[in-house]
Amino acid sequence: MKVLLTRPLGRNQAMEEQLSLSDVAYFVTPLLVVAETTEELDSSSLKHTDNLLFISTNAVDFSAQKLRQQFPQHCHYFAVGQATADSLAQFNIHAYTSPDTSQDSEGLLSLPQLQNVENQTFVIVRGVGGREELAAQLTARGAQVDYWQVYQRIAPALNGHDICQQWKSFGIDTIVVTSGEILSNLVDLVPKESFAWLRACHIIVPSNRVEMQAKAMGLSHITNANGANTQATLTSLGLNLL
Repeated sequence: MKVLLTRPLGRNQAMEEQLSLSDVAYFVTPLLVVAETTEELDSSSLKHTDNLLFISTNAVDFSAQKLRQQFPQHCHYFAVGQATADSLAQFNIHAYTSPDTSQDSEGLLSLPQLQNVENQTFVIVRGVGGREELAAQLTARGAQVDYWQVYQRIAPALNGHDICQQWKSFGIDTIVVTSGEILSNLVDLVPKESFAWLRACHIIVPSNRVEMQAKAMGLSHITNANGANTQATLTSLGLNLL
């Protein structure tokens, strides 16, 4: 097994360390660039917000920078996925998170804490252009929902032919994909003449939604890790944290 890690720059270290400890060869090619936005959230809005809901670890990290790590204490916190909850925990914040069986937005919406939210206010902290499912469902349940878009995702400028040749020469047969955007960038990057190679690779995805997306794109050798965190990914690779 030779693994391709595709998370943004600086987000692959934990996997790199664990793969090295397990003597598994890996290659790192970030397939997503994450950059801060200029969008700010005024303090009065935060004071009147009942709940803060974080879509990803990037949402936590970039909002922490904007807030100078001064997260409001009066809010209830929600996190899509254990990795996002773990990021909040680094700031001593406990967040309700998606169940292990569904580490995605749909799983989060199943929590009992989100069933009776009439007249509650939510701020969803996310990247530019994220999915609308959470806001739509919470609004349908009577909540008032606003967005705070703290980062944007950009496809890196890579030569698909050249980078695919590097992956093939290295012997990549397993690709870790931790978001739908990364999956889309991967498929767009691979030239048509290399798509058979991509279809033969074992693709690790983080959720049911991304699994369905991968199948719709013509990929077939897919494992749903049910999470984007290191432990979930390692387990899907048949490895364990050392």
